[in-house]
Amino acid sequence: MADKPTSGEILGVPYNFERPSIGRMLSSYWRPGEGMLVEKPFGVGYTLNLANWRSWVVVLVAGALLWQQEQDTGGSTEDTDDEPVEVIVDDESGD
Repeated sequence: MADKPTSGEILGVPYNFERPSIGRMLSSYWRPGEGMLVEKPFGVGYTLNLANWRSWVVVLVAGALLWQQEQDTGGSTEDTDDEPVEVIVDDESGD
């Protein structure tokens, strides 16, 4: 049986299953002169190129959204009361 390729592209999506080295891992996340997305050093798909300023905008926006979500969920749990509520049902049948 023929050896399967460890890296390539399927339907336009890159993959790489070669054993990663520290140098390749670090150099794949910092590629000056390339776009915002670069091929992942291991696995399937793309990752952020931290040498591109647009990637930092994405990281900051994601961080701000996570922080905002934590602030919203943290404040709403304190306002919730676990006391019983009285429910009054008005019977309008007149019997």
